[in-house]
Amino acid sequence: MNFTDFLLVAGCALVGVTVLMVATALWAKAVDKVSVVDVIWGLGFVLVAAVAALVGTTTDGDNRRWVLLALVGVWGGRLAWHIGRRSIGHGEDPRYTAMLGGTPSEVGLGPAIRKVFIVQGLAMWFISLPVIMGGSQPTRWWPVVVVGAGVWLVGLVFESVGDAQLSAYRAKPKDQKPPVMDTGLWRYTRHPNYFGDACVWWGLWLAGGLASGPVPALITVLCPIAMTYFLLFATGARLLERTMMQRPGYPEYAARTSMFVPLPPRR
Repeated sequence: MNFTDFLLVAGCALVGVTVLMVATALWAKAVDKVSVVDVIWGLGFVLVAAVAALVGTTTDGDNRRWVLLALVGVWGGRLAWHIGRRSIGHGEDPRYTAMLGGTPSEVGLGPAIRKVFIVQGLAMWFISLPVIMGGSQPTRWWPVVVVGAGVWLVGLVFESVGDAQLSAYRAKPKDQKPPVMDTGLWRYTRHPNYFGDACVWWGLWLAGGLASGPVPALITVLCPIAMTYFLLFATGARLLERTMMQRPGYPEYAARTSMFVPLPPRR
């Protein structure tokens, strides 16, 4: 493994993420809304993949870094578009209000910088290490790249179809929809979008980390594990379920439906 090239690309990516988070903090201050960081989340990964592709020093003819840029670009662009469309015209996300104690105009920008922008920026950079590895190391096993792209595709389908089904459910008049979304992919998992997100990053680890060899794989395996942990326990499913369990019909839905991995409904 070429540690010099890896450190070069990783350092450039960290600088890029830092500049992006500073710009996002200024945007949040201007609109008095910290949740704009959710729109930037997906685009930040695209930025890292672009840096890895442009700064990467892999041998001529090894186009894996451009493949990784395409995969991350499709995923991150779709996610930014989906979240941006959903949040336009709405106020601050209640999660951030509860975390910070108010909006930036009420509590200042300092708490948001410490608790949101620094944390999310570092998480973004760390989780992207398999992509950085793919941009700085030669490809050792191309079949693993193909498998990784397949896992990525499964994740993208679950995430995008799950989001589309939920949007269609929310758009129905109140008297024409059941109290809980339990059809389509939501019949088999309570969080198809989070499951899909996890698959995307395990696929990128296969294509960027494992396909680079055993040492790069070991160095970066904690990255998809961290993403899966965030999606399940830190900011994703568990946090959302605290609220959802208060809705009529949701405890019964939860009793018969897998929380994360798609499985046939229990009787």
